[in-house]
Amino acid sequence: MALATSVCLQLTLTVAGSESGRDTITASRIGSSQVSFSVEVVTRAGLESCAVWRSMFAGERKDHRYYEIVEDALPDNFEYRYFAIRDGGGRIRAVQPFFLIDQDIVEGVTPVYVRWVSLVRRVYPRFLKLRTLMVGCSAGEGHLACADDLPATATAELLSRDIVKHARALGADLIVLKEFPACYREALECFVRAGFARAPFMPMTKLNIDYDSFDAYISTALSGNARRHLRKNLRATAGERIRMSVTDDVTGLIDEIYPLYLQVYERSKLHFEKLTKDYFRQLSVRMKDKVRFLLWHRGNRLAAFGMYMIQGDQLFSEYLGFDYAVALDLHLYHYMVRDVTTWAIERRFKWIRSSSLNYDPKLHFGHQLDPIDLYVRHVSPMVNPVMKVALRWLQPVRYDATLKKFRNYRDLW
Repeated sequence: MALATSVCLQLTLTVAGSESGRDTITASRIGSSQVSFSVEVVTRAGLESCAVWRSMFAGERKDHRYYEIVEDALPDNFEYRYFAIRDGGGRIRAVQPFFLIDQDIVEGVTPVYVRWVSLVRRVYPRFLKLRTLMVGCSAGEGHLACADDLPATATAELLSRDIVKHARALGADLIVLKEFPACYREALECFVRAGFARAPFMPMTKLNIDYDSFDAYISTALSGNARRHLRKNLRATAGERIRMSVTDDVTGLIDEIYPLYLQVYERSKLHFEKLTKDYFRQLSVRMKDKVRFLLWHRGNRLAAFGMYMIQGDQLFSEYLGFDYAVALDLHLYHYMVRDVTTWAIERRFKWIRSSSLNYDPKLHFGHQLDPIDLYVRHVSPMVNPVMKVALRWLQPVRYDATLKKFRNYRDLW
């Protein structure tokens, strides 16, 4: 393959422990005492007949189908590629998605720094805009590829040893492991040893809803002041004809849903991916088992919607859309919280997990922060130490005062 840059990596597989203190991969987990692996870059066309790819991330709500939908529906500004990890016999054992993008690394920082950077860009337009190799998903958090005979720790070790060479071959200046949940910190420590800096990103949140009813939840989890505020806002909709419905197919509603999504997107101060109509359409067609759309109509007009994904006893809130001509006056966000929580409790979900941002209402509804991390390295060994220092001031987390009010704020670090 023209894009492939393959380097064989020898892993000496030992049983428990290492004098150097580095992570090891036990022979019993791989099935041999010594295995030779290669890591190469492939396009999706190179995975068409790959059975292993179709099993990747099967335990996650965003399995291999989601990555394919993202590649098909969000093509602008992204170049999608995959790391194929092959054993000595040439068999693909795991596939790790990544993408390439021209990234503005000051997006989301305090306006004071943005103004300073804007002045520099009058002379150097690409100042702090870097071609970046991002490991993970362009629309959501990242996960490490693994298989029954190749644990995530092995995937991380292989990639950490070779990823800089691949980034250089692809013309990337910066490497980012994008939005990996904190549960991967131990597995990804090998990247820190390889010169990467770990930095907290805008966290997801999680809410325990293991209650018998919505009333039981608010009585237990919310403060008295939060309960009074919620009930006051719900009374604002008491005389309205608002009805909720649930579907796994919005192909016929795309022209109603998408403008509401755009209203929320355009109000956000921090942007990354911008979804398309085709994204919602393809989810409806290809992932009915894991996707639900909750819709709120005011009379015959769609006033709000939420896109949710299912993983075991967890309901993930992915994207919301509002008609702000009515949503603020009617306090529709609070109306949605009540309906979604009630619906989820009735179906025996234990957790509601939510994407980044909009932290103030989540704080008052009893959410906990659910940390996610970036791992960042510049390909140049001369520039990388400077990047590590600069990264401390380029973290949007530092500039969000609401995050500091959560009890588990320190978990981000």
